[in-house]
Amino acid sequence: MSRLNDSQLPFSLLQFYNTATYPCSYLAGERAVSQVATPAHLITTEVYGELVRSGFRRSGIFSYRPNCERCHACVPVRLPIARFVPNRSQRRCLKAHAALQVRELPLIYFEEHYRLYQRYQAVRHAGGGMDQDNNEQYSHFLLQSRVDSRLIEFSEDGELRMVSIIDVLSDGLSSVYTFYDPTVAGASFGTYSILWQIAQCAARGLPHLYLGYWIRDSHKMAYKANFRPIEGLRDGLWREFDAGDSKAGRRDRV
Repeated sequence: MSRLNDSQLPFSLLQFYNTATYPCSYLAGERAVSQVATPAHLITTEVYGELVRSGFRRSGIFSYRPNCERCHACVPVRLPIARFVPNRSQRRCLKAHAALQVRELPLIYFEEHYRLYQRYQAVRHAGGGMDQDNNEQYSHFLLQSRVDSRLIEFSEDGELRMVSIIDVLSDGLSSVYTFYDPTVAGASFGTYSILWQIAQCAARGLPHLYLGYWIRDSHKMAYKANFRPIEGLRDGLWREFDAGDSKAGRRDRV
């Protein structure tokens, strides 16, 4: 079910409030509003799983979902693992990056990770605000968690290539954030990260990989539509949808 059962503890103790409007991170010239779930200390892994199934995400210890009055462009999406089959491009990606070495590390600050994060933001998201994050902001964003979170490091020949933060839920993995070396020519690290997480879901017997929000008119989100089939949360229900449908990710401006 996607709707919160707020008649039982601890859901009955949660409160939800809207933020003030702020510049939208994905659609130029738009203003956004988020709904935030509080108090943070009651949002355990179990509770957070219910929130994710209702369209929430987290940034550090803060759980939120878009709640814009007249815009419905942000579509929570997930992949049904049992039905996923990689396409030709994705199979090439798996082969190209098969030499990556993976290890799980404690969810703590590593200077090398922060330097990689800075390079990634400077190249991929220059001018977006996060390229100015200091190490404290980076830590609040990615290293503070009250749920079952994992820090995964990918390296190649002793060189750090990518870092992924994922949350482990009862029905799947939730992809929090991935950053990687943007200077390696021809690499497809972002795609490989999702394929690796899909494989982890399959190995754990978890049915879903939650990928956050997809927005039709945001080039930053376009890569998510390359994974098929994909399910979106609309009107309280998870349904398979076609990312090419003109109604998918609509803004609904009036």
